[in-house]
Amino acid sequence: MTKKEKVSFVMEKLDELYPEIPIPLDHKDPYTLLIAVLLSAQSTDVRVNQITPKLFKKADTPMQMVKLSVREIRDIIKPVGLSPMKSKGIHGLSEILINDYGGEVPKSFEALEALPSVGHKTASVVMSQAFGIPAFPVDTHIHRLMYRWGLSSGKNVVQTERDAKRLFPKNRWNDLHLQIIWYGREYSPARGWKIENDVITRRIGRKAIIKKQTDT
Repeated sequence: MTKKEKVSFVMEKLDELYPEIPIPLDHKDPYTLLIAVLLSAQSTDVRVNQITPKLFKKADTPMQMVKLSVREIRDIIKPVGLSPMKSKGIHGLSEILINDYGGEVPKSFEALEALPSVGHKTASVVMSQAFGIPAFPVDTHIHRLMYRWGLSSGKNVVQTERDAKRLFPKNRWNDLHLQIIWYGREYSPARGWKIENDVITRRIGRKAIIKKQTDT
């Protein structure tokens, strides 16, 4: 099967499985999404969704957030991990949004990535999910599956994102990155993976990976 055929099969199967695509992180606007994505670094969406209601009850705008101390923010978000860094980032970026952007989240990769604790992946999620601007945020699931499916080398997430953007139509990026995440969680996880449940990898995956899975 050629890469073009693999891409067509992936899109067809994902559309079949996920005709409606839920957003993993609970939020109500670009700002709360930005904070939720920042908190999700090295944590799980489930845990973040348990913590953000407590945080947003106290502060769900930049103006409210800066009224909290870094310590207060840290105490609330501690369960998601990396709370010292994340609390400083949340407070700091909220100040910048007020001072430089009138309290609004900017619609630009460059501006977002210049905010404290905001990297390329976080910026890509916000651009995609908050503003509908084409992006292909690569998380561990996408990185894993692009390699399993023989669509990327698996060297690093930068290369995986480059390959995904090259192979998939731009008008599908925003849906596909979410569909692949859900598929990875439900059918092709890193742990407890069963090839019989993974129809896409079974059909188009790297032969060595499939053989190793079936041999275990």
